[in-house]
Amino acid sequence: MEHNNTVQLITTPTKIIKSQNQKLVFAVNGERFELSNVDPSTTLLQFLRSHTRFKSVKLGCGEGGCGACNVLLSKFDTNLKQIEDYIANSCLTLLCSINGCSITTTEGLGNSKDGFHSIHQRFAGFHATQCGFCTPGMCVSLFSALVNAEKTERPEATLGFSKLTVSEAEKSISGNLCRCTGYRPIADVCKSFAGDVDMEDLGLNSFWKRDAKLPKLPFYDSKQICTYPEFLKNEDFGLDSINYQNAYWHSPMSMDELGSVLLDEKSLKVKLVVGNTGISYYKEYEKYDKYIDLRFIPELSVIKISSSCIDIGATVSISKVISALKDVEADESGIVLKKIALHFEKIATEAVRNVASIGGNLVMAQRQNFPSDIATVLLAVKTKVTILKGVKKEIITLEDFLERPSLDSKSVLVSVHIPFSEQPNNGYSNISKTKRLFETYRASPRPLGNALPYLNAAFLADVSSCDSDVIIDNIQLAFGSFGVKHVVRASEVENYLVGKPLTVSVLSQSLKLARRFVSPEDGTSHPAYRSSLAVDYLFDFLYPLVDSKVNSSRGNNSSLIYNDCERTMLLSSAKQVIESSHEHYPVGEPIVKSGAAIQASGEAVFVDDIPSPLNCVYGAFIYSTKPLARVKSVNLKSEEDVIGLVSYKDFPEGGDNVGAKTIFGPEPLFANDLTECTGQRIAFVVADTQKNADMAADMSIVDYDIMNLEPPILTVEQAVEKSSFFEVPSFIYPSQIGDFSKGMAESDHQIHSAEIRLPSQYYFYMETQTALAVPDEDNCIVVYSSIQVPEYAQSVIARCLNIPEHNVRVITRRVGGGFGGKALKAMPIATACALAAYKLRRPVRTYVNRKTDMIMAGGRHPMKINYTVGFKSNGKITALHLDVLVNAGMSTDISPILPSNMIGTLKKYNFGALSFDFKICKTNHSSKSAMRGPGEVQASYIAEAVIEHIASVLNIDVGLIREINFHDFDSLKLFYGVSAGEPLEYTLPTIWDKLMTSSNFDYRVEMVNEFNRCNIWRKKGLSRVPMLHEVSLRATPGKVSILRDGSIVVEVGGIELGQGLWTKVKQMTAYGLSAVRCDGSDGLLEKVRVVQADTLSMVQGGFTAGSTTSEASCEAVRICCNVLVERLKPIKEKLEERMGSVKWEVLIMQANGQSVNLSASSYFVPEFMDMRYINYGAAVSEVEVNLLTGETKILQADIIYDCGQSLNPAVDLGQIEGAFVQGIGFFMLEEYLTNSDGLVVADGTWTYKIPTIDTIPSQLNVQIVNSGPHKKRVLSSKASGEPPLLLASSVHCATRAAIKEARNQLRSWKGLEGSDSFFQLDVPATMPVVKTLCGLDSVDFYLQSLLST
Repeated sequence: MEHNNTVQLITTPTKIIKSQNQKLVFAVNGERFELSNVDPSTTLLQFLRSHTRFKSVKLGCGEGGCGACNVLLSKFDTNLKQIEDYIANSCLTLLCSINGCSITTTEGLGNSKDGFHSIHQRFAGFHATQCGFCTPGMCVSLFSALVNAEKTERPEATLGFSKLTVSEAEKSISGNLCRCTGYRPIADVCKSFAGDVDMEDLGLNSFWKRDAKLPKLPFYDSKQICTYPEFLKNEDFGLDSINYQNAYWHSPMSMDELGSVLLDEKSLKVKLVVGNTGISYYKEYEKYDKYIDLRFIPELSVIKISSSCIDIGATVSISKVISALKDVEADESGIVLKKIALHFEKIATEAVRNVASIGGNLVMAQRQNFPSDIATVLLAVKTKVTILKGVKKEIITLEDFLERPSLDSKSVLVSVHIPFSEQPNNGYSNISKTKRLFETYRASPRPLGNALPYLNAAFLADVSSCDSDVIIDNIQLAFGSFGVKHVVRASEVENYLVGKPLTVSVLSQSLKLARRFVSPEDGTSHPAYRSSLAVDYLFDFLYPLVDSKVNSSRGNNSSLIYNDCERTMLLSSAKQVIESSHEHYPVGEPIVKSGAAIQASGEAVFVDDIPSPLNCVYGAFIYSTKPLARVKSVNLKSEEDVIGLVSYKDFPEGGDNVGAKTIFGPEPLFANDLTECTGQRIAFVVADTQKNADMAADMSIVDYDIMNLEPPILTVEQAVEKSSFFEVPSFIYPSQIGDFSKGMAESDHQIHSAEIRLPSQYYFYMETQTALAVPDEDNCIVVYSSIQVPEYAQSVIARCLNIPEHNVRVITRRVGGGFGGKALKAMPIATACALAAYKLRRPVRTYVNRKTDMIMAGGRHPMKINYTVGFKSNGKITALHLDVLVNAGMSTDISPILPSNMIGTLKKYNFGALSFDFKICKTNHSSKSAMRGPGEVQASYIAEAVIEHIASVLNIDVGLIREINFHDFDSLKLFYGVSAGEPLEYTLPTIWDKLMTSSNFDYRVEMVNEFNRCNIWRKKGLSRVPMLHEVSLRATPGKVSILRDGSIVVEVGGIELGQGLWTKVKQMTAYGLSAVRCDGSDGLLEKVRVVQADTLSMVQGGFTAGSTTSEASCEAVRICCNVLVERLKPIKEKLEERMGSVKWEVLIMQANGQSVNLSASSYFVPEFMDMRYINYGAAVSEVEVNLLTGETKILQADIIYDCGQSLNPAVDLGQIEGAFVQGIGFFMLEEYLTNSDGLVVADGTWTYKIPTIDTIPSQLNVQIVNSGPHKKRVLSSKASGEPPLLLASSVHCATRAAIKEARNQLRSWKGLEGSDSFFQLDVPATMPVVKTLCGLDSVDFYLQSLLST
């Protein structure tokens, strides 16, 4: 697939300095581009999205941390006559750096007109896309792996497959984030191309059924795509320089030229450029005068291997360094180098490693104290570096380099020298034959990288044996990334160890020295954990050398910090069991999600993909960094390129300062004279580009005044002290159950005022908040918004502008992930754009950058819970009381619904009597809002925490405590009333028993116990958790129209967020209209199109939230179809009398001719007694905890979920898996941290870690139970969007079980008897949390136990 089109972009002429070559030539998807006037700071992503039609590259984070912007970058080596292809982040890649390159995006693979690529087809067929925002980047990552696999010398793969291995296929997307799917189906897509795949291991798909004898996949042709067009091979790419206004790009070709350039530019701000990946961590808010591209200087870009060392040019990419290190022969030095390579593979992502240079990484470590893994590892092997200052070169040790004052921008790191055989010397000499040992370590939230370590280390030692002793002759211990300026050697520990026979006592003393040495500076997070890691790393390195007699007396597996690279596969075969119902065909069929293929090909249009209208400008928010302060002024550091500033002073006459609203009240669009929280919107700066608007906002200066103001309320305790609460209307406050005092009196045991604290969670939708507002005629405005509630945005905008609602048209086609965060939180974004457009009388759009989005988002409600519970000796609970303090933030948002939501889920167990007191605290934090399962997630966890606590007190198996407190139907009816439905609808007991069998639970309990007996440093845990989740249907509109050719267009109030709403609506439409029973009516599905939401076309759209909008929309559509069928039946009967069988198209033509109304609207309003119902499910999770690092691996999760009669089992399966994995994020990984003022500091992909493919369950088995019939449900269906998230608490409970084993083991080492007392496992159960509970000093006590015996 090659195109020879030439695209020339004409820009405003500026002064151009004559040089050898001032044109930039490259190709995108086979199209030629030639530019002569380019801002050197422009990234490839900005260019593609602003100046081409290729919009599949998405801005997800702007940090190279999510993969949404990935492209395939191809270069032609004129010497070797070879094409080099690699994945790169277009958000980091500077446009001027791609001269002579070819760029391939997912549009370049295929499309709906010319035919989809097999990657696109398989993403659709394996149900591997939901919102679709991340999908193009996933496709390109996979395509890059396929392209490069074909270049290997492996045997040719079977026709239609690739040389790619299953392991490589899974890892190809390890640098890509997805918030919707849970990754399992995406991994199946990748594995389906692998030559060594077992087809039976692949999950649910549309290509074959489980019992199919001949699985058939869309054919893959490795030669289908040409990544580097022929016309580029003949171009002259001698780009010397490009001038743009006051910025200059220069590409020196020699060291002499570089030296003279640096000397000449003494007064200019100069940036040395290789891969530009440093901006992902150190954001740039100022422009440079000169960019110097170092990549074309031969001395900086070569790798030389001699007999004594490997010499690496500073601009060599980390990926090429890895390849070179792996290629060294496997002698002793080769083994060391291969271990270095394995460690380097855990740095960043493949897309970053492909362009980031080894020199750039070391310079960041030296100049900006970057926590570099490369520096740590290379320091341990006594690496040297060459530096150029002006024209002078200097060779120094890496240690000296790091300790020098910061390198200035005129100095250049030239090369890195890694010695092969030079032995470090600590002053001790030993002539006996030595053995060299080398290991590297890093503990980070993600095994495959893309996460900074809590501590990294590298140890190199030469040891010899003398009699029965092991003596350390030389040793180097390097520790980094623990809050100090740069990596350091533990010299005191080294000197202590050298020359001594290694005994338990010597080891114990060396570990004490190491703990004292690795002492993080004040302000470093988790200091004790990091110090403990240093101890455990050194223990892991040296303990195997200690007397083997000690080893044998203590069992096996004494040294078990994982080397994750030894794991050949991330995921094992998983089971998906679904039951399709054919009764209401095509409803109930697992058909492919509507729009999946165009999401993969990049043709699906999101709000920010809409071409900018003429005269469009761009906005960015200026937010408060103070929790409570007067805003005296807002000043822009530079007003260059700024068009205007919009604030509370700019509302039109009669307009209100309102940015969002619910039935509980409004939230202001902008702070007025007083800002009430960090992250509150203060102003909206408008500029000529999004980049300039963001820069202006970032560099703005807000002048605050806090004189004579009360201190801000930043905790729920302070809110209680000051009685700062929001009122919960009595009509939504839940009712108490039973007599608490009586229940406590009947109890045998009691727990009083136990405390739980639950944190917030960020939505991390892949598409951040975005809107486009376009002024229209007659004082109207059209707003394109990525929002779950267009109707409310319309109302807010009208109120803000003081115009009628019919003057405001809000359009939403699709949303790139919502999870509740695109409901109320999207309203101010749309409103700000509308206000600015109204003021400036021109189109205004914004795409909120990830940092600003995270700071303003609010997220899930944090809360403090105290519980008092009474229970019998057998574990039966007689009474439970909760005191809940919810941190709602500065405005009400939806916070008053939390008591109802929480109690609805908390009642999952029969607590006998249940009483509670909720306080919705008004604090000076950003307003918290609905996030997938708002309140329900926390309540489900609280219930499990109570159960776990009781089991610990009674020392009874927690599973028995759960079961004895299950509801029977009578108690269920008492607790839930009409929501309980009929006795046969209470499927939880059946699910619970079925899961016991399908998960092989009893056998696995035995296996876990055996594993824990045999392993010291790894412990497993297993937990089985039930789920009850009450949902409620809401009134929803629908409209079905049949066009003249028989095609059908459908509108619904619900918004497509990735949850498959459009797909289910299409199925329901086809089913509903098939009742007319025409020839060909079984093919109606292909005739249906669901169109975007438009508030002037479909009114009363309401909220897309609460898991039930899909089924409510389907019911609204079914009502419309019934109306249309009734209109069509008489015509069809008359035609049958004349013609016999009647085709659909003929029927519609006749109906048109007879002026039959072929459009029907409805407004589905559920019956009050039937609108609420309960969802049921259960999960078993098994984890393995590494006691030395605190890492928790989720080995397996088994889920059974009751979907009623599923409207689409494939869609529901995706919802179950995606929700479960998002729940894993909440319970295990995601820390939404703030500073002491409440300002979010976990504000990007560097600091906020959602699940990735290497942190999900290795095996995720899901069974969807089709229960029913449920007469009061929509075709007997039930919701699947939010409830499964609650089941992720099983992972947390399993982790608790593993920790309990570790703590009991620690007690035995301490000489204590009995089992450990109850402990609270924090949420999220991150590595530091887990390790702390397992014992930060566990190694010390283990060695003490050895010494005592």
